[in-house]
Amino acid sequence: MSAISLTNIQKRFGANAPVIRNLNLEIGAHEFCVFLGPSGCGKSTLLRIVAGLEDQTDGDVTIGGRSMNAVPAAERGVAMVFQSYALFPHMSVFENMAFGLKLAKTPKADIERKVREAARILQLDALLERKPRELSGGQRQRVAIGRAIVRAPGVFLFDEPLSNLDAALRGQTRVEIARLHQRFDQASVVYVTHDQIEAMTLADKVVLLHAGADTQRLGSIAQIGAPLDLYHRPCSKFVAGFIGSPRMNFIEAEVDTAGNDAVLVRPLQADAAQAPLRVQVNGARLARGQRVSVGIRPEHIRLDGDAQSFAVTSLLTEQLGEHSYLHVEYAGGTLIAKAPGDLNARGGERLSLRLPAEACHLFDEAGLALERTVSTTGQRVVLQTA
Repeated sequence: MSAISLTNIQKRFGANAPVIRNLNLEIGAHEFCVFLGPSGCGKSTLLRIVAGLEDQTDGDVTIGGRSMNAVPAAERGVAMVFQSYALFPHMSVFENMAFGLKLAKTPKADIERKVREAARILQLDALLERKPRELSGGQRQRVAIGRAIVRAPGVFLFDEPLSNLDAALRGQTRVEIARLHQRFDQASVVYVTHDQIEAMTLADKVVLLHAGADTQRLGSIAQIGAPLDLYHRPCSKFVAGFIGSPRMNFIEAEVDTAGNDAVLVRPLQADAAQAPLRVQVNGARLARGQRVSVGIRPEHIRLDGDAQSFAVTSLLTEQLGEHSYLHVEYAGGTLIAKAPGDLNARGGERLSLRLPAEACHLFDEAGLALERTVSTTGQRVVLQTA
């Protein structure tokens, strides 16, 4: 049985277009599910619907097999960690963590045991008598997480909990949340973020949401899957461009020759003498002259010379130590290639690049991905769409 089931969820504010449209989702017991997407796509609104802090316009919310449509937030058996910590400034760390247990009339001995156990796990033992103003941002967030842990809920809800922390603290707290999830037994986690690193490193399942016009046309969910499924097998140009940093390179092209195992395409603004690009996808539904987009990630571009290479002009190099990002001019636009850290090509320098056919993605005029016939490991790839 799914821990959380969302069926035909719609949400609109007033007479405006729906913020969430045609959303169906199952989240399993002990699953770590991340809601990811651009601003305005409804991530936090959806989380608040699960929590009972917001009512859906249409649809059903079920938790643990029980309908929650008429159940108030306090009785849903969920614990929420907010972006702003939401700690009581006049209470100590101990009192903040114990607050929910006191409201539930938990025996004093049980409160003491549960709070001190959570404090030990979160390394807050020495801070229990301090007030929130005496804590760092990371410590405050751990107190907010501890307040949720002591209630031992069936579902943990996190609303961008790391967005107020600096980069170092975000990394540290992200690891702590991942370790805590292993201790949650059968509790499920629903986590909202706009940070791809958090989504890729924490999630068992990523739910990538659309925003705006895409929501109206396709529904709110762009794709559901494990993080690496969305990274390696995006079902649309939107997913391919959103997942990954730097984003996937896109080259606008037209079909030269289409077959069941591969497609040859000509970039629209490439040199007329350049050979067509080969993409190993099933092109059975494509026709010669049809407009398409070729996608390839920076780490898959090869900086070497062979019969499949073509000349490009270097624009700039970003040296990051372990690796560099090389920006080059190609087909009227810019490609970004991941290169060795010691590479420092000068602006205007001529280089040879190669786009391996098995690493390229192809998207039709509607932005939908064509099935790749061979992966970078030489295995056949099947797309998993929402």
